[in-house]
Parts: sequence; structure tokens; C-alpha cells
Amino acid sequence: MKAWVLHGPDEIRLETVEKPALDSKEVLVAVKAAGICGSDIPRIYKTGAHRHPLIPGHEFSGIVEEVGAACDPEWLGRRVGIFPLIPCGTCAPCGRKQYEMCRHYDYLGSRRDGGFAEYAAVPVSSLIALPDTVSYEEAAMLEPMAVAVHAMRQNMPKASDTAAVCGLGTIGLLLLMFLMEAGRNQSQGMGRILVVGNKDFQKQNALKLGLAEDSYCDSRKQDVGKWLMEHTGGAGADVFFECVGKNEILRQAVDNTAPGGRICLVGNPASDMCLEKEVYWKILRNQLTIKGTWNSSFTHDAADDWHYVLERLSQKRAVPGRLISHRFPLEELERGLHIMRDKSEDYVKIMGGGFSYYRKTR
Repeated sequence: MKAWVLHGPDEIRLETVEKPALDSKEVLVAVKAAGICGSDIPRIYKTGAHRHPLIPGHEFSGIVEEVGAACDPEWLGRRVGIFPLIPCGTCAPCGRKQYEMCRHYDYLGSRRDGGFAEYAAVPVSSLIALPDTVSYEEAAMLEPMAVAVHAMRQNMPKASDTAAVCGLGTIGLLLLMFLMEAGRNQSQGMGRILVVGNKDFQKQNALKLGLAEDSYCDSRKQDVGKWLMEHTGGAGADVFFECVGKNEILRQAVDNTAPGGRICLVGNPASDMCLEKEVYWKILRNQLTIKGTWNSSFTHDAADDWHYVLERLSQKRAVPGRLISHRFPLEELERGLHIMRDKSEDYVKIMGGGFSYYRKTR
């Protein structure tokens, strides 16, 4: 089979390799679509992965072509999405079904071979069956959508709340999409959603999702703190989602969150995160709650984050396809990696995948 193989930092090549051999609790998935995550770029070009050689890619979907001896044969031929985190099952968080906080997890695409290939070996416990109404591309976005939903559901704004989202990369835009969907569909409604970005392309995508133009602040042209205070009547945001991972945005969150409010840290840190004494005092005096979020819940229960997303996809209450900016067949996937590495073009989600599927759908 063809696969993109990472041999070390900045050493990734399209190669012909053997199909994965399955253990008894794995299935062989023919990959139909695979998304490039922002975390793939430093892994491929700077830091390397946890082991080499490795096939990257943790956002993917496909169809089950073989099943291991201990797997239910009914999976054969099923269209599936894939939860990439593989929990140990024995640590304390796993005992509470908090698999996203597993102490000894494995991970498709960073610790074991992932989806930038024609085929991938996947634990049967990582599969989620897809309804016919959900496309392979949408299913390949289940992972980042569930990450956004995980942050939202831990900090769900009330009807009287104002929520601020700062940072409109893929996760920030998906978070905005689900906040707006929740506001439209929960009986009590939701207060105002305010958004801060710094690119024209980000604004266009936010407006495409239905955001009102006066709810968007361009940080290049406006004083963010002044703008947020003007739009919250001087109170500050009740819930502030920090989706950038930079010191200055964390300070901005502390400065512009209402007394007794909540700050959710969503963005992966771009560098060391430090708090000045003045910022720390504001957290104390305003009695702010600061909560980190990582990954998503997948427990095979209807209440987990993945089923929350899948329900909205199947009912077309969430339409992530409008955020796909580029599509490449597997053999051209490096073009997408270079766009994200070099920031040579505007992008949100770059999608690639299986040879035959993308030749037919381009």
C-alpha cells in the first residue's frame, strides 16, 4: 500500500509499505478521507513523533475491509469514524471512563501508525459507525469537532451569558459553529457570542457560519479589550474561550472576563505560559475559574462528545464541510502539509485521503 512515512523531523516520504497486520482486536480500515491537524505540522517538520518510522494522521475515516479474530464480524463493510486515542483501560481516569485523561494512552498517528495511508489498523474499540447521511469527509472531522464540543460542554454558556471566542483556527471556528447551533436549539437559548480574530479569511468563515458582523472584532484594527467591554456593557465575558495558546491572549482573557466568570483554555501552548503578578491578582480578586480542556470523550455511550457531534451531523445541524478549504488525493497530501507549514495560503481544514475516493470526488 502507499503511505506517507515519517522517518524523523522533516523526513517524510510517500512510500510503498506492507499492509498492516492485524491483532485479534483490530480491524483494517481502507482510508477514504484524512484531515491534516495543526499538531501534525510540528510533529512532521520540527519535533518528530514518539517513534520512527511512523505513518502520521489521526483525523480519518473509512470502511472496514478486514476484522481481527476477536472482533464482531458485523463490522465488515461498515463505514466508520475513528477515535484516535487508545486508552490503557487500567488507570484511575479510565476506571471513571474519562479516557481522554488516560495516564498511559497510545495514539494513532503520533505513537502508532495512523491515517495518511491507504489502510490503517485500528482497534475495534475506536470505531464509531456512520449513518448514510454522514460523508467520509465529515467523519474525518469528527475528531476536531469533538475537541471543540468537549470544551463547550464543560463550559456551556447559559441563556444570560455572553461568550467570547478568541482565536479562529480550525478548533475556534468549530467551537463557534457548535455554540451557535446550541444557541439555536436549546430551549432557553444562549446569550451573545463575541468573536476575536486577526485575518480577513477568519472573518469570512465566521460570517459564513452565521455570526453577525458586529459580533466580530479584528484584533489588527481594534483594541480588543475596549471592544469587548463596549459589547458587554463594561461587565466582560461570562465565558471566555482562549483558542490561541499565547501569553498575551491569556492576559486578555483575564482582563476581559466578568467577575466570577470562566476561562476555558483550548489552544495548545505556542511557548511557555507565564502569569505576571498583576494578572494573578486579577484571577484572585475576580474569583475567576480557569479550566483546561484536551481531547474529547468517547465512551460508546450516547452522551459522549462523539455521539453529540454525530447526532448533529446526521441531522445536518452541523455542516463542517463549509470549512474545508483544500482537498488533495493521498499522493498529493504533502502539498497540504506545505501550505500549513509555510502559511502560503489561507486555509481552515485541509483534507486528503484514499486514492480512488479523492480521484472520484475532486
